[in-house]
Amino acid sequence: MTPQTRQIRTVRALFALVVVLLSVFTAPAAQAASYDQITGTGSTWSQNALDQWRKNVANNYAMTVNYSGVGSSAGRRDFVAGNVDFAVSEIPFQTAPEDGSAPEVPARGYAYMPIVAGGTSFMYNLKIGGKRVTNLRLSGEVITKIFTGAITKWNDPAIATDNPGLAMPDKGIVPVVRSDGSGSTAQFTLWMSKQHPALWNSFCTKVGRSAPCGLTSQFPTYGNAKAQSGSSGVAGYVSQDYGEGAITYVEYSYAKNSGFPVAKVLNAAGYYTEPTANSVAVALLKASINTTPGPTYLTQILDGVYNNADPRTYPLASYSYMIVPTEVGGVFTAKKGLTLGTFAHYMLCEGQQQAEALGYSPLPMNLVLAGFDQIKRVPGADASGVDINKCNNPTFKPGDSPSSNLLATTALQPAACDKIGANQCTTGTAGALADTAVSGSGSGGGAAGSAAATTAGGTASPAGSGGTGAVAQGGTDAASGAVASPVYDENGALVSTVGATATGVVATAIAAPFTLAEGGWGAQQSIMLVAGFLLLAAAVLPPVLAGRFKPRVAKAGTK
Repeated sequence: MTPQTRQIRTVRALFALVVVLLSVFTAPAAQAASYDQITGTGSTWSQNALDQWRKNVANNYAMTVNYSGVGSSAGRRDFVAGNVDFAVSEIPFQTAPEDGSAPEVPARGYAYMPIVAGGTSFMYNLKIGGKRVTNLRLSGEVITKIFTGAITKWNDPAIATDNPGLAMPDKGIVPVVRSDGSGSTAQFTLWMSKQHPALWNSFCTKVGRSAPCGLTSQFPTYGNAKAQSGSSGVAGYVSQDYGEGAITYVEYSYAKNSGFPVAKVLNAAGYYTEPTANSVAVALLKASINTTPGPTYLTQILDGVYNNADPRTYPLASYSYMIVPTEVGGVFTAKKGLTLGTFAHYMLCEGQQQAEALGYSPLPMNLVLAGFDQIKRVPGADASGVDINKCNNPTFKPGDSPSSNLLATTALQPAACDKIGANQCTTGTAGALADTAVSGSGSGGGAAGSAAATTAGGTASPAGSGGTGAVAQGGTDAASGAVASPVYDENGALVSTVGATATGVVATAIAAPFTLAEGGWGAQQSIMLVAGFLLLAAAVLPPVLAGRFKPRVAKAGTK
């Protein structure tokens, strides 16, 4: 080997060493983990949220999460058979399924983890004098009587009492129910069985069900009720011209997307409230988890939600479960548990920033803590980063507790015209932006922007009708023009603005679906470009330099 060759190899080796060191010390930490793909099936109610979250973690962590919305019942059956790594359901495993199928008894251990919240809303199609009603109010008793056939006309005295600002029309009510088994039906019937058991049990007896019938995922058909398949089916019926006079129970997002209103429901504090992200989340601060061993172990207890005395709450609030394994078995392995645990943590924290934009409500702190407990039980899950003070959830901040948190101190109070009494707010709800003029008695009033919020550390109190509310935590209502505090994700992308607003939203997710950054030029890209130049230089420069600096040889005949 000549001295020139050794010089070339030495220079190339030094260049290669520099490139290797740059690659090692600048490799992103996110690439250090390797995730096995996981698969789940179940709820269609939760699918919009799951699909967005799956897309996010695919971009952020190179993680593959497969999910098919085949329905809660099918998802639970898949979990029992061991064919999936997780399932999603609004209903726990059934020891005596209504369709007469075999009891749902998984062979491996499992736990119920809260993932996304929402309110059972009542979308309707009603006109007075040819103009759409957008501010209907209903008490729980009236709702139960409508869906059990005890009230059949919109001008029934009980409905008129709820709506002093409306001259209710003499028109028949058409209840629209689900023809298929659904979590929405289960949530609605559970509420009726708890809050109005006499009415519900009497109805069950009339339609041939044994009483007390409690929760059911199959709503009995009766009288002039119309049965439609799926959330899109019931919402689609109500939204048509032939659906005038109809009312259904459906996810809030369907009414918003259809441009139709939902009824405000009377809560335990005497206020009629809409199932906004804010009112649902506040209500769920009173949700508790069943810790008694047995078939309902770790399922939700919503009695405190139904009877929450906070004026800001929507009484028919609930949440969906992710059923996670606590033992290895079926297709599930401990290595998949690392993926499942990371995905679950993302959903409970970062993912909740998008809940409102996707038509749901973010989980409050008490339910996130319950979810953290379940992550720790998943075999293979990395519990080292499960820290409530590092959880970027819009309903609380570092240092908060379930009894004292951002949501509890900043959520707006309802307007005075939403209180039971002689006046009725004229503001439209859900997807109906137009207000409804007063056609009955009372002076009306506006709901949006008329509620007073608490200031940091203060006590909330209802605002007078027609006024513009105060705000909290540095945010203001839209009329004031102040800017709310932004919230960014771990990659620096804007996810939401936090603060009280005129619409009563504590943390509003950016309306456009959030996707993690796929590119963009930064320090990492600059370093990799330099590394590329160094590799090129390692190949080209050594021969050039060696040729330039090689010893000169004296020509023959010269001294």
